[in-house]
Amino acid sequence: MGIKTPLFGRGRAAPMVLALATSTALLSGCMSSKDKDIDALALASQTEPADKLYNQGLANLEAGRLGEAAKKFEAIDKQHPYSEFARKALVMRAFASYRKGDYDDAISSARRYLATYPGSSEAAYAQYIIGLSYFRQIPDVTRDQTDTARAAAALQEVVDRYPQSEYVEDAKSKMRIARDQLAGKEMQVGRYYLERREYIAAINRFKNVVDTYPQTRHVEEALARLTEAYYAMGLTQEAQAAASVLGQNFPESQWYKDSYALLQSKGLEPRAGAGASWFGNATRLITGAGRDQVPDAQAAKGEVRPPRA
Repeated sequence: MGIKTPLFGRGRAAPMVLALATSTALLSGCMSSKDKDIDALALASQTEPADKLYNQGLANLEAGRLGEAAKKFEAIDKQHPYSEFARKALVMRAFASYRKGDYDDAISSARRYLATYPGSSEAAYAQYIIGLSYFRQIPDVTRDQTDTARAAAALQEVVDRYPQSEYVEDAKSKMRIARDQLAGKEMQVGRYYLERREYIAAINRFKNVVDTYPQTRHVEEALARLTEAYYAMGLTQEAQAAASVLGQNFPESQWYKDSYALLQSKGLEPRAGAGASWFGNATRLITGAGRDQVPDAQAAKGEVRPPRA
């Protein structure tokens, strides 16, 4: 992380302990016989200097004693809540919890850091820790993808809010993985509906893959499944348009070859939809041109070649 061990003076703790000891002496005259069992000086001695706790936390971290490290950083927060060490300790606690696999505590600590110190130099790292913590909890594609969506959103925050951060490139890489997983989940549900001939529900899922995750590896199959679903419903123009988008963007794809063969079984060929239609927008999304730009001349004319044998 690049956070160096601070070298604050250790003598600062002495006045604090002396003051507490003085207070203990003043209070002793007011104690009842029951209260005399309480050793206030012993309680005061349990408060350690912030720099000592911080360095102990770093030492435990380097030695792999992650639980002990987190406890030391937490102790700073409790014993010295308004110190500079408390600020550093909070983000270090998030890191230690992340390394330990305690992702809930890592997320909680990092969020608290961002809420308390939004403009600090470690704010980007705290946001990055949140994204990583959700990313490490991404489940198999057959399960609920709530953590995957949260990972993608948190990592996007790193890119959007801290574009000059050293964590941006890794955030982008992990964000692509998370978005690919989300697209894969949509495909799984879409195929489920398609197998049961619930075509409208299937089409909505496949369209969402193209609209929301146009740069993922699932787009080819989504377009082929759209061709299949529209064809099964007898909506041949939509089937031709979906196959056209597939052919324009993935002419060598096996998915395009299969879709082309499906249309050919009824003497049909891919044919581009209107430029302002969903199919026209889909082409622009996949190519990265954006919704407001006009597609190129070949795409507008629907000049899609048949796949190579």
